[in-house]
Amino acid sequence: MTAAAHRPPTMATRGMVATSHPLASAAGLQVLASGGNAIDAALAAAAITWMTLPGQCGIGGDAFAVVSEPDGSVWTVNGSGYGPDGGTPDFYRAQGLTSIPLDGPLAVAVPGAPAALAALHAGGATRSLSELWEPAARIAERGLPCSAKTRDDVREALGSIQLDNNLSQAFTDSGRVPLVGSRRAQPELAATIRRLATDPRSFYTGELAERCVEALTLGGAPFSGDEWQAAGSVAPEAALSARYGGAVIHQTPLPSAGWMVLQQAQLCGPELGMTPWMSADAIERMAVAARLSFEDRFAFCGSDNDGADRVLSPAAVSEGRVALASRSVGSREFTVTGGDTTSLVVVDDEGRSVSFIHSLAFTFGAKFSVPGTGIVLNNRLGRGAYLIDGHPNEVKPRRKPLHTLNAWVATDDAGRLVAVGNTPGGDGQVQWNMQVLSHLLDHGLDPQEAVSAPRFTVFPGSDANTIGKDQEIRIETTVAAETRDELRRRGHAVRDIAPLGEPGSAQVISVDAQGFLLGGSDPRQEGVALGLE
Repeated sequence: MTAAAHRPPTMATRGMVATSHPLASAAGLQVLASGGNAIDAALAAAAITWMTLPGQCGIGGDAFAVVSEPDGSVWTVNGSGYGPDGGTPDFYRAQGLTSIPLDGPLAVAVPGAPAALAALHAGGATRSLSELWEPAARIAERGLPCSAKTRDDVREALGSIQLDNNLSQAFTDSGRVPLVGSRRAQPELAATIRRLATDPRSFYTGELAERCVEALTLGGAPFSGDEWQAAGSVAPEAALSARYGGAVIHQTPLPSAGWMVLQQAQLCGPELGMTPWMSADAIERMAVAARLSFEDRFAFCGSDNDGADRVLSPAAVSEGRVALASRSVGSREFTVTGGDTTSLVVVDDEGRSVSFIHSLAFTFGAKFSVPGTGIVLNNRLGRGAYLIDGHPNEVKPRRKPLHTLNAWVATDDAGRLVAVGNTPGGDGQVQWNMQVLSHLLDHGLDPQEAVSAPRFTVFPGSDANTIGKDQEIRIETTVAAETRDELRRRGHAVRDIAPLGEPGSAQVISVDAQGFLLGGSDPRQEGVALGLE
């Protein structure tokens, strides 16, 4: 759904919000309407999505953000945590494992979301977290009618949810898939939200932290508690930035995958903007750039090395552009999988923007909850870390696993906002963000056109759990049949996907030459973009 708000030269608009759920968009807009800024609105909307999209995000997940300020400065918040201090490769192999499990305590990394939200709040919020999160706490207290999306998420993870009494009580009808409209209160979660709003650090120290660590260690995960406390401090960081399409793209740094968007942009180069929109040449150029980026991620990158700097160097980009021109991609085998994540964007009346994204990794994360708290824990360690000897992303104490989440802001050379956006979707994120940026900057699509445009996804990517799949390009059939046939003729394995059938839920707000704010929310989910005068 599209929204627009005009910014006359002498009077600013109140702003705009785009999220993957109408209630979250409305919550953010209400904060803006009452005088809050973009950071306030993002924090309020994020808490609402804990309730409206509980399979995608929560207190027990991770979170990243990019903030552009009215003065042109840009900063990021990166909230992800470590695996257990005892989680050495030998620990997992001694249990007969060849990869880290995706469910249960062994899948969990220390959640970074509470620390990230606290850092975002400290970076410029004008209202207390208690005020901003109280609407979410009230919803948890009385329960929210189950949506079709949540019903489908529960169905997907039902077998594992049934093994966790707290999850089963919160999200099923006596162990069965819930009916749309059914309502279950979560008073323990309401109490946790209010507690963290008063003191987000209490997630990492004290009684609540001890309760989380105890639940995990009883389940066999070798947490010491020290790594839990160490993840609780997040400081703002500089963005990664690169030019593309006449704008400067600012992205979240490692362990985020933001560098991959910048690499693809530089590999595609200005030639992509001179190529007909959604033609075989354009799709092939972006698809091969994505494959090169995934190969580099798998070959070189960890969260604590210089692999991203290496592949973004001018020499490496030049080498990659030669490989792209010859459509020459190596033969490493690994694959993209979907992700269960949600994201939002906000612009306020001063021109400040926030791109925010948070996730449990897969649907309902590790399907493991902390008794008495309502907290569902992520499975980011199982999803993100490798059990491959000597790999830069091999599981290791105090090494954060590589992350799929990333968020972006585009500015002009003077630091003025051009657009802000993001999308959930696992390893699809870096591809779809690149596609949306090309739609906006190369071809002049408005945000709603850009997020609604036909989507394609390169497989394989590099998630830890899906090594060894065949290469293919999945393309929605709203791409012309002759274009898909031409890609097949060129030797690509093309899988046809129904219109709007690819995952993701892209959100974009842009500023046009006349000072209008334009917003778009992906029709692949149930979101909405809302603006105010």
